[in-house]
Amino acid sequence: QVQLVESGGGLVQPGGSLRLSCAASRSIFSFGAMYWYRQAAGKEREWVATIGTSGGINYADLVQGRFTISTDNTKNMVYLQMNSLKPEDTAVYYCSVRHSGSRYWGQGTQVTVSS
Repeated sequence: QVQLVESGGGLVQPGGSLRLSCAASRSIFSFGAMYWYRQAAGKEREWVATIGTSGGINYADLVQGRFTISTDNTKNMVYLQMNSLKPEDTAVYYCSVRHSGSRYWGQGTQVTVSS
């Protein structure tokens, strides 16, 4: 079993920044990679970013250059720094991992970008 707890969401104006955090209940080295996804109201969940435990990083085109994914291995944390936020970034953001053949999700944290 893996527990994931996200935090850091909130209301921010367009052009602003937020940093999301996700705490894992076990060493992130037990996962091959950690992921951020998001789901806007009425839309399907979409992939945002991936960081591999070997250091490989990938971003969705929509966030490339604005978002940065990182980890703190000593704290079993993964972060998503979000800059230059746009109203279309409004969504519930989830972190996720695969472990022992299962997919695990956190409860999500709401990000609202609005003036």
